[in-house]
Amino acid sequence: MRPTMMLAASALVLSTGLAFAQTNAAPAPARNAPSSAQSNGQPAVTHPNTSDMKPGDMKTGAIATNAKLEEGSNSFTEGQVRSRLEGAGFKSISDLKKDDKGIWRGKAEHAGKQVQFGFDFKGNVAIQ
Repeated sequence: MRPTMMLAASALVLSTGLAFAQTNAAPAPARNAPSSAQSNGQPAVTHPNTSDMKPGDMKTGAIATNAKLEEGSNSFTEGQVRSRLEGAGFKSISDLKKDDKGIWRGKAEHAGKQVQFGFDFKGNVAIQ
């Protein structure tokens, strides 16, 4: 074989090998890593969308006057919504239903008054 042909053949083999070397399959999952079912998946996002709300400080009404409810797919169950509202000082929660915009709405007693409220997918609560 002539040196030019040998050189061309070598270049072809090398370039083909490099092209294959650049094609990688996705790596296998880490060994013994828990699946999302074992780790209970990602927890719901519950950070309020206001900077001056104080969790647990229901006497000031900050949770009601500062929260802006956001529409979106709401993964909170009715039980979770009730639990969070009760923890925030709401009592006698009734008529709790999720609307077509993903906001839980209902009635409750808050700070000694009967109120209507909304609870969005981020955990924001607003008295309306």
